[in-house]
Amino acid sequence: MKKIIGILGGMGPAATVDVMDKIIKNTPATCDQEHIPVIAVSFPDIPDRTASILSGGESPLNKMLVALKILESVGAECIIMPCNTAHYWYKELNESTQVPFLSIIDITCNKIVNEGINNVAILATSGTIKAGLYQERLERENINLVIPDEIQQEIVMESIFSYKGGDEERAYRLMATVINQLENIGVEKFIMGCTEIPLILSRDKDQSRYIDATEELVKKAVRWSYSD
Repeated sequence: MKKIIGILGGMGPAATVDVMDKIIKNTPATCDQEHIPVIAVSFPDIPDRTASILSGGESPLNKMLVALKILESVGAECIIMPCNTAHYWYKELNESTQVPFLSIIDITCNKIVNEGINNVAILATSGTIKAGLYQERLERENINLVIPDEIQQEIVMESIFSYKGGDEERAYRLMATVINQLENIGVEKFIMGCTEIPLILSRDKDQSRYIDATEELVKKAVRWSYSD
């Protein structure tokens, strides 16, 4: 049997479903039995990651650790976490487990650096931006990284909250506004650095300008599952 992927999910639920869908689509299977075994824990009551980073709200770490231990106990052999902002606690999570824990941040940054992608903007939660999760690595690699200004970032957050609240049309319109503004100042590629953003932008016909962090994480996990 292929190695089991564990998903530490619920942040949010739709992003957890999306990562499972992408695992299926990235697996070269011709029947049920050839697919990768997956165990998902989706706890949507994990405290808000951005609120914790920006304003000292309740830390999500303890509940994430509970989910991680459940995945370990039921046989997950590799962990992925489809939430960029939650990677603020990646070090603590990774150190608490003996199971390989793939980082969505590292994997996406590696793609950008290895492929020589430049003039890239990050679309993410304010928590991810504030924590510098992407900036630290990419700026060290001399990648020209554009951060939305304060007003644009507020619109990005409105878009994410609109999607989480069920208003997909408003979420798309808001995100498209920021993308158009950033393209007008020379941005060529956009990191979809929040796992809701690929869902928000799924209706966009021009996907070539986006770097889907969720997709990159899944591709790495699938390769891991097939490795010896």
